[in-house]
Amino acid sequence: QVQLVESGGGLVQAGDSLRLSCVASGSSISLYVMGWYRQAPGKQRELVANITPNGNTNYADALKGRFTISRDNFKNTVFLQMNSLKPEDTAVYYCNAQRRAYTYWGQGTPVTVSS
Repeated sequence: QVQLVESGGGLVQAGDSLRLSCVASGSSISLYVMGWYRQAPGKQRELVANITPNGNTNYADALKGRFTISRDNFKNTVFLQMNSLKPEDTAVYYCNAQRRAYTYWGQGTPVTVSS
């Protein structure tokens, strides 16, 4: 079992930056693909970015260049640096851990970007 706890969300203005953190417990994340997803009101949950155990990253096309995912396996933590935030980035951001048939989710941290 992996427990994931996100933090760092909040209310910001357009153009601001935020750094989300996801701390894992219960197991080392070093062998997990770690990801960030988001769900805006009335929309489906979508992939923001993920990072493999060896550090390869993948981003939603629309977010490339503004968002950066990283991981610190020693701290069992994954980060999402979000720059130049836009009102359309408003959503609840969820941390995800995947390995083989196992998938774990955090409770989410809300991000609201005002114009």
